Formats: sequence, C-alpha cells, structure tokens
Amino acid sequence: MLLNIFNSTDSTFVNTGERAAELIKQGRFEDLAHHLVTWGIDFLGKIVAALVIFFIGRWLIRVIRKLADKIMTRRQMDIALQGFMKNVLDFFLYLLLIIFIINIVGAQTISIAALIGAAGLAVGLAVKDNLANFAGGVMLLFNKPFRIGDYVEAQNLAGTVQSIGILYTTLTTADNKTIYIPNGPLSTGNIINYNTQITRRIEITINIEYGTDVAVVNNMLLEIARAHPQVLEIPEPFARMTKMNEHSIDFTLRVWVNRNNFWTVTHDLNEEIYKQVNERGLVIPFPHMTVHLEDSEKAESN
Repeated sequence: MLLNIFNSTDSTFVNTGERAAELIKQGRFEDLAHHLVTWGIDFLGKIVAALVIFFIGRWLIRVIRKLADKIMTRRQMDIALQGFMKNVLDFFLYLLLIIFIINIVGAQTISIAALIGAAGLAVGLAVKDNLANFAGGVMLLFNKPFRIGDYVEAQNLAGTVQSIGILYTTLTTADNKTIYIPNGPLSTGNIINYNTQITRRIEITINIEYGTDVAVVNNMLLEIARAHPQVLEIPEPFARMTKMNEHSIDFTLRVWVNRNNFWTVTHDLNEEIYKQVNERGLVIPFPHMTVHLEDSEKAESN
C-alpha cells in the first residue's frame, strides 16, 4: 500500500486547483465533490505515510548514531572530535530524511535539489561568517591546540573548554559563566593553553624602599620559596633586585611549581612575603603628597 502511495503521480496534487476550477465552470458539482474527496484521501495517505517514514527514519538515525558512537569510542577518537562528528552526522541524516519525506508528499526530487541549491546559495551569502566558523571548527579539531577540559586564553577571554561545536567553542569561566567563541576568529587568533605543560613558573614582584640591604631581601625571598613544600627544587628558585624605580626598588621572586599547584602556591607566597616584610621591619613605599602652606603674613606681603 505504501509503495502505491509513493508512486502516485505529482500531477494530481499540482493540477487539483485547475481541475476544480474547470468543474465549477462546467457546473459539474458532483464530479467536483468526487474529485476533492479523491484528492483528500490521496493527500491524507501521503501525510500518514510521511509521518510513518519520519518516525522510522528518526529511529534509524538513533541506531546509526549509536553505531557511530561505538566506532569512534573503539578507535579512541578525541572527545571534541566525537561531538563535532555527531553534530555533522545528525545534520546530514535529518536533511536526507526531510528530502525523502517531501518527495513522498508529492514534490519531485529534481525540484527539491534545485530548491536546495538556490536556497543554499542565498543562505551561503547571508551566513558566510558561519561558514568561516564551520571551517574554523574543522581546523581546531584537526590541529588540536586544546582539548576538552583545558584552561585556555583566547580572544581576550579565558576559561575551561567544555565543547567544540560546529560554529562555536564553549568555555566556562572561573566564576561559572559560559562563553561562546566563534570558531573562525578562534582558529586564526592567538591561543594560550595552560594545560599543555606539566609545570608553570610563578613570578612575584615586591617594592622596597631605597637604602634597604639587597642581600637581606634576596635571602628572605629565597628562604620563603624553599620552605614551601610545593615549590620545585629544579629549576631552582630565583630572587634578585630587578629594577630601580623613582621611589622604590623592585625585587622579583621566580619559582616553578606543578601546574595544578599554581594558584595555591601563588597565594601562599604572597601572604608569607607580606608577613616576613612586616616582621623584619622592611618598608614598602607608597606615593606621598607633600603640601607646603605659607603663613598669612608672608602671603599678604607677596
């Protein structure tokens, strides 16, 4: 029965209006009613068939998705690439299903192809930026400058990578905000990935007043660094005077830590340095403003 519905000609659907107008003009209302009933039954059959095909097609798409998921998991494909491929597969499978259903209800496949081609050209001109984003997503997946879970900085934004979609890459910031970055600019811009290296360097600079013994400050900073259990011994901690400012001299402490300990050690060292500076009587200068007031008599004489 479904095959008979699929093979019904398109002319019945297309010429229904013309045929009805002709019957009305001739006054053949009984034939008109018969014609409309026949057309309605035929069209209703096509709609039912289309719905049946839709649900069957959706079930097949789910089966294909599960099969593709198993294949990608077995081959240990990157998680981001798996998500991207699933999105692309869904798009094309549902597009084929829609074309098939439209063909069932009476439109010719050639007409559909021409319509899709024209629509594709118009949409392509309208969404050329999105096409660039799609190409950028492909480049990100194959070049792999970052992976899911990496903390990155790009386009003046920073966050943990959650997904790489067809058009956008999703980041989550440290304060739990979601950022969507277009793949096009992201793939052609600078990307800082904080997860590719096992260790990271911490650099802390403090200002001390002029006249302070340089050796005292250097030794203090090195003692603080070496006393922290999460500071690596190799490379060795570094502490030296690095700059002379207008009102102070700068001392810089550099230490290396494991990537996951970066912020903990940074906060610990800053707190300990502040504590030691106060305990040892060292002075951290800050800007002063000196105001000179003339006495009233001198001001009047002038």
